[in-house]
Formats: sequence, structure tokens, C-alpha cells
Amino acid sequence: MMKKDSKIKFALCVRNDDCEDLEVRKIYQVIPDKQASQEGYFRVVDESGEDYLYPESYFLLIELPHKAQELIAAAS
Repeated sequence: MMKKDSKIKFALCVRNDDCEDLEVRKIYQVIPDKQASQEGYFRVVDESGEDYLYPESYFLLIELPHKAQELIAAAS
């Protein structure tokens, strides 16, 4: 059973500091990782297809309409 606070989150990449595995202006799904978030990081699946930790400052959390969330999650 999913907890209420386990809602799917999405973030817009606003900077990548020359990291080739992130695209600026692209939306990424944030994978829940409590320890990473406590240390100031988001876990996302980047362009390599693997999930990695990146500084929260690289992203802006955004709210998407439910239908958009479904489409992005299905494409991942």
C-alpha cells in the first residue's frame, strides 16, 4: 500500500554544470530516496538510463496534470 507522501514527483532540470547525462529544460521523474533528500540530492533516471543522485539545485520541482504524469511514467 502506497503512503500518501509517496506521490510521484517531477522536476524540471534547470542546470547541469556540463553533466552530459542531464538535459536542461527536460522533465525528470524523481525517485523517492529519503536519505538522498536529507542530504540535498534528488535521485533521477538520467539520459544514461540509470538512476543517479544529483544536487537539488539542478532541478525545480513541478506539479503536472495527472494525465501528463501518466504519460511520462509510461514512457520511462
